[in-house]
Amino acid sequence: MVGQGVLRECLLDPTVREVLSIGRSASGQQDPKLRGLIHADFLDYSAIESQLAGFDACFFCLGVSSAGLTEQQYTRSTYDFTLAAARALARLNPEMTFIYVSGMGTDSSERGRSMWARVKGKTENDLLRLPFKAVYMFRPGVIVPLHGVKSKTKLYRFFYAVLGPLLPLLSGRFPKYVTTTEQIGRAMIKVAKDGWPKPIL
Repeated sequence: MVGQGVLRECLLDPTVREVLSIGRSASGQQDPKLRGLIHADFLDYSAIESQLAGFDACFFCLGVSSAGLTEQQYTRSTYDFTLAAARALARLNPEMTFIYVSGMGTDSSERGRSMWARVKGKTENDLLRLPFKAVYMFRPGVIVPLHGVKSKTKLYRFFYAVLGPLLPLLSGRFPKYVTTTEQIGRAMIKVAKDGWPKPIL
C-alpha cells in the first residue's frame, strides 16, 4: 500500500527523473519515466544486478502482516528479503539513500515481547550498519490510502472498509499517529533529496 503511494508521488514529482519498480508482478502503472522489473527471488539479486546501478535512492516498501506467521516466516519476509536487497544495492550504489518502511512500535532493543517489533528492530539496526550514503526508517502508525491505493492484505482492506469514514477525523485529532499514502510518499521523496537530522521518522 505504501509502495503504491510512493510510486504515485514519484511519478508526479518533476524532480524524479526515473523510477525502477521491482516486484513479483507488474505494478499496473504506465508512465514514460517508469520501468517495471519482475523479479521472483527476493533473496538473490545477482541475475538483475546490471539493472540496479546508478540510482540515488531506494524506497523499500515490501512488507507483510505478522498475523498467522511464525517468527521464522515473518523474519524471512521482513528481515531476509530487506537485507538481501539492501546489501546488493549498497555494493552497487554507495551514494544511495535507503529508506525503509518500518512501523510504529518497532523495538530497537530487539528484546521485547512483540515478535514483529523485534524483527523490525533487527532489520532497522542492521540496515543502519550498511555503507549507504544515508539510511532512514519510516515508522508510520495508521495509514489512510488515497487516490485509489488499496492494501493487498485482506484484513486491512476490511479495516479500511469499516473505519474508512472515521479516518479523516482521526487524522485531524491525532496527526502523529495517522497519515496518508500521499503524505508518506512525499515525505520519502523529501528525505531522499534533502536528508533528515535523525535516522528514524
